[in-house]
Amino acid sequence: MIATLIGARQRVLAQLGRLSMYRLTLYALLLLAVIAVVLSAVGAIAPTPLELVATLALLALATFCTDAVAQALLHIPRRIESSLITALILLFVVQPGANPDQVGGIALAGVVAALSKYVLVWRGRHLLNPAAVGATVLTLLGLGFSAWWVGTPVLAIPVAVLGLIVLWRTERIRVALLFMVVYVLVSGMRLGVQSAAAGLAVDPGGILTLVTLQSPMLFLAAFMLSEPLTLPSRRGQQLVVAAVVGVLAGWPISLGIITLGQERALLIGNLLAAILVARSGIGLSIVRRRAVTPTVQELTFRARRPFRFRPGQYLELQVPHRRPDSRGTRREFSLVSTPADLPFVRIAYRETAQGSTYKRALAVLQTDDVLTATGVWGDFVLPGRDTPVLLVAAGIGVTPFVSQLAGRSRTGAVLVLIASAAEECAYLPELAGSGVRVVVVTPDRPADLPGTAEWAGGARLDAALLQHLVPDLHSRHAFISGPPRLIAELAPALRGARGVTTDAFAGY
Repeated sequence: MIATLIGARQRVLAQLGRLSMYRLTLYALLLLAVIAVVLSAVGAIAPTPLELVATLALLALATFCTDAVAQALLHIPRRIESSLITALILLFVVQPGANPDQVGGIALAGVVAALSKYVLVWRGRHLLNPAAVGATVLTLLGLGFSAWWVGTPVLAIPVAVLGLIVLWRTERIRVALLFMVVYVLVSGMRLGVQSAAAGLAVDPGGILTLVTLQSPMLFLAAFMLSEPLTLPSRRGQQLVVAAVVGVLAGWPISLGIITLGQERALLIGNLLAAILVARSGIGLSIVRRRAVTPTVQELTFRARRPFRFRPGQYLELQVPHRRPDSRGTRREFSLVSTPADLPFVRIAYRETAQGSTYKRALAVLQTDDVLTATGVWGDFVLPGRDTPVLLVAAGIGVTPFVSQLAGRSRTGAVLVLIASAAEECAYLPELAGSGVRVVVVTPDRPADLPGTAEWAGGARLDAALLQHLVPDLHSRHAFISGPPRLIAELAPALRGARGVTTDAFAGY
């Protein structure tokens, strides 16, 4: 059952990976805005079509102009998607309006939200969610207020469906689920206590409907809490932040002139995230490029400041270039190097004939060019040495295992390395020298197969072959890394494992 779910999840991720997470979020918000305008036209929601269109146009103009000025002054590439995403999120948070007395406040919210991306930062990291900052300032100054009108029953299904797509792509489903569970429990408790205090009958069904369908919970979870640049790097830390925001949003605290509502609860969660992790933007200058296989290139960088990571984690590398395709200007790369190698950092990627604009931009970078990594993330970290593990590397998915096995004793571990050809077995000598049992699954036998590695005989890896190669599979926790489609194909072979952890590379 678990293997089936993993396969289905990876197939969906492979399709969603055709778009960058930022562009997918933009498309989802645009579609939600169109749905809102249609519902407004038929009288299903309170804001009028004119108010919605005027508010979005004003917010888009404010965020775009602010971003353009800031990017020009700071000499950084234009990010139009970021401007539009901020404007669209604010559209669903602030009270829409087209009257002259509302225009100034709405524009101010857009300006403040965009400006916060350049002012409220620490070494490239957003300290606070931009839209939440804009909505909070708007409320505090009394020029408008955050209405969260998106929390209405008629928008619940569109928000849930589009939000699920975004969360699936960003791999934040568990974070959003925990937030929603905590929010529902705390908010339901609050409403129950208030009803009892007022002498009213407590209706659990009515309370559940109110806190799920008539609240901004779904939108907040899918489009704001899940923002990568304001979350910690480890899943456990992300869950802590989700729980805290769920409590604060579910039971708003009065602070005199304002109430600690949705966006203020999120801002506190953002500050907690900044405390939990010292992740921030990392400047990387290129030192060397080398070919690992005929199609795999390795880049070595020098980090311009110290930073921490654990073997198996990945960084998100930004490569600005003109006219990026739908997959954007950022990609995630597992760190091939170990913490002991710092300040030198190594990543690897596969070149293809029909590569993305990102890959083409990466291929023409020169020595001493400087890039920015937005941070280090990931929980694809091996357990203690006493835990029996099976490592399955599909193609370029070998990279996190190189870092994890370098200089570390994993007695009894088995690594299955799968490649399209013998010459494409990246890092085979390093892996074979780590002391683990290495099994190579390729159509042809590698010419320089290390003595500590074995060839599976040219057969395609399936459940029967894996069971033959690893008879004690049932006692091992399997870690599998590679492109989503390959992981989906291999998932059935791992049905007998004690547990399965995946690390998929979407969007390449």
